[in-house]
Amino acid sequence: MAQSTQVQGEQPALKRSIGRTVLLLFVVGDILGAGIYALTGTVAAEVGGAIWLPFLVAFVLAALTATAYAELVARYPQAAGAALYANRAFRRPFLTFLVAFAVMMSGITSASAAARAFGGDYLAELLPFGVPTVVAAWVFLGLITLVNVLGVSESVRVNVVLTLIEATGLLVIIGIGVVALVRGEGDPGRALELSTEGAAWMGVLGGAALAFYALLGFEDSVNLAEEAQHPRRDFPRALFGGLAIAGVIYLAVAFTTSMLVETDVLVGSTGPLLEVVKVAGLVFPAWLFALIALLAVMNTALINMMMASRLVYGMARERIIPALFGRVHARRRTPVVAIAFTVVLALTLTATGDLGDLADTTVLLLLLVFAVVNVAVLVLRRRPDTGDDVPERVEGDAERSFRAPTWAPVLGAVVSLVLASPLTGREGSVYLRAAVLLAIGVVLYVVNRLVSGRVDTGDDALVG
Repeated sequence: MAQSTQVQGEQPALKRSIGRTVLLLFVVGDILGAGIYALTGTVAAEVGGAIWLPFLVAFVLAALTATAYAELVARYPQAAGAALYANRAFRRPFLTFLVAFAVMMSGITSASAAARAFGGDYLAELLPFGVPTVVAAWVFLGLITLVNVLGVSESVRVNVVLTLIEATGLLVIIGIGVVALVRGEGDPGRALELSTEGAAWMGVLGGAALAFYALLGFEDSVNLAEEAQHPRRDFPRALFGGLAIAGVIYLAVAFTTSMLVETDVLVGSTGPLLEVVKVAGLVFPAWLFALIALLAVMNTALINMMMASRLVYGMARERIIPALFGRVHARRRTPVVAIAFTVVLALTLTATGDLGDLADTTVLLLLLVFAVVNVAVLVLRRRPDTGDDVPERVEGDAERSFRAPTWAPVLGAVVSLVLASPLTGREGSVYLRAAVLLAIGVVLYVVNRLVSGRVDTGDDALVG
């Protein structure tokens, strides 16, 4: 442990160069993506025409957990996220590992869901011939892997450009909706029709669990805390502002989609927003919107696969899993073994699960992480700031940190567990898939312990 700390202490700190506006755009960009472009029809299958309702519920529930993240970022403005918070609160290396591995696996399942979405109706709009979904998904993952191996700039500037592209497509949908309302077209009443197979609240809860997938990006933004100029002052504003902007956009898109397209058509489409453009006629070229949607899907997959492979690499470097996964390409300096491991899992997932199931698995894994984070903030409040727990002071930052109202993380933990439970109507195969993915991590953890005789480098393993 002492050696690890000493080495890390010799490294220069990350440059604090990200201002509030760029941070806000990053949060919005992380949230916007494949979810809203691909899952609107899947949510419609749960609730009928009232698609906006599950998105509204999901937004409120995400805001609860966001309060915990905002407080913890203020306390620990470092780039490690949920694993760091779990480590500081519970001091259990195995729990910290499980949290980190769950986050990593959620990235792979999210990318797999995006790959399935890529091989659907959006791609069909651009190709004159049909391509099986799995084949298109595998080719897509192959291209993502190639870019990942060659090395991709993860600069915030690139993210801002992709954010503008993704947002443009959604604003086109909203614009189509405004024009339709002015002309008296569409059926606004359909957006108020709630149709579920069982109890209405279970349908809304199930829809919200799916819609949650479209809002999950906000938790990635905590990894920028170490590079924000004033994390205590700016991060809470950027986080809640980004959630609010994305939430308003999603609600408007959901309402427009339901108003203009019949529910049965949405349910049967893997490119639900494309159906809106087609109904609008020549207002916006369908092929161009399909291209925008594919860019949004590609961005989601690329970010998640890069995050997942780097997490695997980091765990190997910290000797949490076998060192083999930490090997780096001699010329490209990219973690090739970690990349290969993550892409094999992604290829398997795309071949064995559909879009809805993979998105639901992503949500399930992160809901478990959110429950831990919400409890962690409550535990850390009861612990005095000593030693490593003393918050880092950033010059010019606000002295007073954000503090969530106690009821918010309490309710956030309860809600996370409820949404992760079978009450949402989630299929058993989703739980089985999540359990298998976590079991892979446990196996790697145990193998590493048997081979190397150690499972961590101390309290700061994974997050130091």
